[in-house]
Amino acid sequence: MNDTTILIVPGLRDHVPEHWQTLLEAKLDKVRSVPPLEANKLSLAARVEAIQRELEQISGPVILVAHSAGVLMVVHWAALHDRPIKGALLAAPPDLESSWPANYPTPESLRANGWDPLPKGSLPFPSIVAASTNDHLASLESVTRMAGDWGSELVNLGAVGHLNPAAGFGEWPQAQDFIRTLDQRVQTAE
Repeated sequence: MNDTTILIVPGLRDHVPEHWQTLLEAKLDKVRSVPPLEANKLSLAARVEAIQRELEQISGPVILVAHSAGVLMVVHWAALHDRPIKGALLAAPPDLESSWPANYPTPESLRANGWDPLPKGSLPFPSIVAASTNDHLASLESVTRMAGDWGSELVNLGAVGHLNPAAGFGEWPQAQDFIRTLDQRVQTAE
């Protein structure tokens, strides 16, 4: 994996110090992260453009590591851009058809900012969707449907909530295993 850059794509809360993505970023040698937006935080177009700007700074192969709404950002980005991507780890995607707790943006507000409809075609790169059986932002059934639409491998992690600090994740060592799996699959296929 020496030549591969990992691009971290956080969700709407951006960079949370105790989040597994932030902790993972600190451990990796060749890593970048999509920076927080200063304005238009709910704008999908601004989020997709931020991913594109970071990718333009990277030469060589890239594996995307997205969480929550970051997964939706990646899927929308992939529908608009054709840069080759080595693979993507897509963890705990939210369902825009679900009712979310009060401390989250409403699915309606996300729809108003361009997040819906969610692209349903197969992603043009290998991907792993990591799903929870008790995520308050998406049922396992809805995440299974999304993974199928995107041509992604679905991994059921069990009862891990939204895979964030509130659910007890800080460190998530399995993320590195998934990244290695994506990297090795492509090397084997080449």
